[in-house]
Amino acid sequence: MALYSPFKNYIWNLSVAIAMESGGRIGEIVDMCQPIIDAADNGADAGTPQFMQAWAAMGRKLLELAAEDEAKGRAFSASDKLERASLYLLVAERMQGHGTQGREETYALARDSFDRSTRLGKLSRERVEIPLENGTMSAIFTRAPGDEPRPCVVFCNGLDSCKELLYWTGMPAALARRGISTLCVDQPGTGEALRLQNLPVDPHSESWASKAVDWLEQQAEVDGSRIGMTGISLGGHFAPRAVAYEPRFASGAVWGANHNWREVQDKRMQREGENPVPHYWAHVHWAFGATDQEDFLEKSADMNLNGHMDRIKVPFLVTHGANDRQISPSYADDLYDQLVNSPRREKVIFTAREGGVEHVGADNMAYGRDLIADWFAETLGGKTA
Repeated sequence: MALYSPFKNYIWNLSVAIAMESGGRIGEIVDMCQPIIDAADNGADAGTPQFMQAWAAMGRKLLELAAEDEAKGRAFSASDKLERASLYLLVAERMQGHGTQGREETYALARDSFDRSTRLGKLSRERVEIPLENGTMSAIFTRAPGDEPRPCVVFCNGLDSCKELLYWTGMPAALARRGISTLCVDQPGTGEALRLQNLPVDPHSESWASKAVDWLEQQAEVDGSRIGMTGISLGGHFAPRAVAYEPRFASGAVWGANHNWREVQDKRMQREGENPVPHYWAHVHWAFGATDQEDFLEKSADMNLNGHMDRIKVPFLVTHGANDRQISPSYADDLYDQLVNSPRREKVIFTAREGGVEHVGADNMAYGRDLIADWFAETLGGKTA
């Protein structure tokens, strides 16, 4: 496998891969991992407090260095350090169980560092709030260059990601280069919606995705007839479902096909496949607002795309890693085969030849990012050259 694996368990290595693919520096990552190598030996859950301590310490050090840069008037350098501090803090927070001491404070510090990085670096991204039926959905809006109305893609989280991690995939920059704006959202069950408003997962993703389209249609710089939708990991359920039931989407794609996530839970109860985060069952109970396992299984019953995909009547791209250890590539086959009314459907399984074979390209996001960005350029009227 191409996944960098300093630890003896997959979940910790996945977090390292996320950090590396999101702009972390290898020297800093080695410095964080080396002292806690042995802490991972007892499984994914046991040593997460040590993980938090090591990664948050690096984050705090970068905040101190950023403050020194800022005091000297070196705002761009400060912005870069704040960006990495935010990344390491978010990775540390993501590894903790719900209710862990220090988790809320770490998340707040990460969010603040990201926003300060935006301001100091004069970065082309804006925090926005989208009204929902209950509460709001925070998002990062990245505008493509140009004066005329441009296409835009709504980009949603998986089970355990957040809008900042979506931004760090490089997808907004790749799309902007192709003349397309991006709206990275913290939909219910993820990011701020879950942590700050206690909004649980809604399997019927069109309910919140439609609100994103409503908001985009009110933006003068967005062409409302050219809005696409994509999602990463569990977003491979949310994006197809939204495109199936929200007719204003003009194109869709998935970065990992999560065609029957409810079935995946049955397999995980039998210890088949890898989990994405430590303290897995506690996390999904929290994300779905469930009181116990029975309640969770009931609330996740509709996390299944069978019988819905024939409603999609726009171009749709399915991507998946050949060696995905969380979600079987067979689900990509199911999704593709059921897109019977899409005028243009395509399925790409990433192999060892190019990379991106792990779950959502954790080993190498470049190929998935480029392919999906090109897909939307071709189907929404962007540019590929």
